[in-house]
Formats: sequence, C-alpha cells, structure tokens
Amino acid sequence: MLPLLIWSLAGCWTPSPNLTRGEVLFDTCRLCHGSDGLGNPGLQAPAIAGLPQWYIEGQLEKFRTGIRGVRPEDAPGMLMRPSAAALRAEGDIEAVAEHVASLSPNREVSVVLEGQAGLGAATYNGVCSACHGPDATGNEVLGAPPLVLLDAWYMLTQLRNFKAGIRGSHPRDTWGMTMKINADALSEDDMKDVITYISTLR
Repeated sequence: MLPLLIWSLAGCWTPSPNLTRGEVLFDTCRLCHGSDGLGNPGLQAPAIAGLPQWYIEGQLEKFRTGIRGVRPEDAPGMLMRPSAAALRAEGDIEAVAEHVASLSPNREVSVVLEGQAGLGAATYNGVCSACHGPDATGNEVLGAPPLVLLDAWYMLTQLRNFKAGIRGSHPRDTWGMTMKINADALSEDDMKDVITYISTLR
C-alpha cells in the first residue's frame, strides 16, 4: 500500500513554473555543459549539476556584469559572458539556477591529478576548511561553493586562474579576492595535493 501511495504522489507532482522556465532557458547551456549538466572537459565546461541555486545565481550575475569572464586568458569565461547576458528578463537567472540545482550531480569521477591526499589534507584543513567546511560541502553565508561537486581539472584551472589574477582581481569580487590570496600561497604541487584530498571526500 505504501509504495502505491508514494507512486501516486510522485505522479501528481508537477514542477513549479519557475523550474519549468529554467529548463527551457537551460537549452543554451546544454551545448557545453550537457543536457544533464555533467559537463564536458573537452570544451572546458565544468559539471554544474546539483550546485546550489545561490551559487549558480551569483556566478551568472558575475559573468553578466563583467566581474568574471573579461580576461582573454579565460576563454571559457569569455564564452560564459554572452550566455549570462542573454538571461536579461527579470527572473531568468533565478529560474535557470533553480533548474541546475535540481539536476542530479551523481556521476563517475576519476582523479587524474598526481597529488598526495595526505599532504593535501593538511593544506585543506589549514587554508580551505574555514570557508568550504571540513567536508568541503560549502557555506552559503560565506559564499563558498561545495568543492565535492567540482571536477579535479576544473578546481586546478580555477586555482591557477586565481593565482594568476585572471579571476578574483575585480574590486567587486570580494569572495574571489579572498580566493586569490589563498591561491597565492599555494604551489602547483600544493594545488594538486589539496584537490586530490578533496576528491577523497566524495
């Protein structure tokens, strides 16, 4: 009886108008991030499925306003700018972010970095955990995303971008500037070690 009740309730559920609108708006995003939002490393498009709505909204707003995606060295970011700018109607960004957050982040994730998780744990707990949390699940109040949902290649690219000033140098990007300071303190090996450790938290 209970399984039948659960099935009947599930059958009656319909997505909210905002979620439906977000799914339609997501059509532009599918070209790079995939229909399931699980990304495409070949296009340098990260997996975004299941990332919190607040984080997706914040990043789209940064792309739309030129806080991100204006540096020629950041080709994927420059591609994101016009996509974010196209979300010009009121509520567009919120709708597409809600849709992305509703997608399942479940996927096979392989660690391709040759880092040492033990060394990375020490770095993570000393530098990253204060914002991203001890289990790397993020913190909305601090604007820190859940790193456990990000691919290793993407995290390494972004840490390099922060360190080089390609990301996090805009005066209105408070969180990004904090990340740049932290990235400046990391060597290439440190980055690989900490990302390898984060990958074990999945």
